[in-house]
Amino acid sequence: MSSPQPPQSRPRLDVRGAVDLSALNRPATPPPGTPGGLPKPGPYVVDVDEASFADVVRRSTQYPVVVVLWATWSEVSTGVVAQLAAMCDDDAGAWLLARVDAEANPQIAQAFGTQSVPAVVAVLAGQPVPLFQGAPAQAQVRQVLDQVLAAAQANGLTARVPAGAVPDEPDEPDEPAEPPLPPLHQAAYDALVQGDTATAREAYDQALRENPRDAMARAGLAQVGLLERTASADVAAVRAAGAAAPTDVDAQLAVADVDLLDGHVEDAFGRLVELVRTTRGDERERVRLRLVDLFEVVGGEDPRVVAARRALANALY
Repeated sequence: MSSPQPPQSRPRLDVRGAVDLSALNRPATPPPGTPGGLPKPGPYVVDVDEASFADVVRRSTQYPVVVVLWATWSEVSTGVVAQLAAMCDDDAGAWLLARVDAEANPQIAQAFGTQSVPAVVAVLAGQPVPLFQGAPAQAQVRQVLDQVLAAAQANGLTARVPAGAVPDEPDEPDEPAEPPLPPLHQAAYDALVQGDTATAREAYDQALRENPRDAMARAGLAQVGLLERTASADVAAVRAAGAAAPTDVDAQLAVADVDLLDGHVEDAFGRLVELVRTTRGDERERVRLRLVDLFEVVGGEDPRVVAARRALANALY
């Protein structure tokens, strides 16, 4: 457990293309107040998802926000949520508790660098401040919350949370319904939802044979490749092997894959650019192709891809 200090910002993985990897195998969360779900929010507690999280960050410019990341399968995390909700009610508007299902909202978990649940992070004036993971004693939790409130006071975040502080609904016009996917893309998507990467690959290959300029099919194939390479990966073992063999091309390619899946996009790109600099011949070409493949997964217009393309060009020439 740590005292509140401003952390370093983390990259956010925004996978795009034919299939959003973050949506695969995402569990459904029972609604609050139903069996298997959390209790209904109290007057100073809100449930937050990826669509409403920006509003909660905006609120942190007025008063402290404490974010708890939990999961339906973790009784420890639901216990921590209940403990924090009781403390939040006791403090009667001194801070807002935001409950986030980490499995249903992986982008939020990745943004905070959350590796396990429960995890608790404060947000002060838009800045995340890691507090603790696991389930410390209530006295320790109280001490950390008091530190958060003192830091908020020192930074002028003295407003009170209005009771029933439900995040504002975005004032935006309804988006038009997305057009249906072409048949082969729909077949690939359906196969991936079922975990059938072989069928998805066949569908995307066929789409490219019919139209070699099909950018969405290329992105889909890149994502299928990433899923296939990491399907049985032991992340800790992959990272240990990479650390033990910094010049081993296979080991470094494997680490780059898990980096990308964990949201460490710049780390994945930087690792492979450096490997391009230090390899030659067929090995260099293999690394370059893998890097280009990962560019497809993230998306060519992403600024991290743009920067990495420049770095790759410098490494090659």
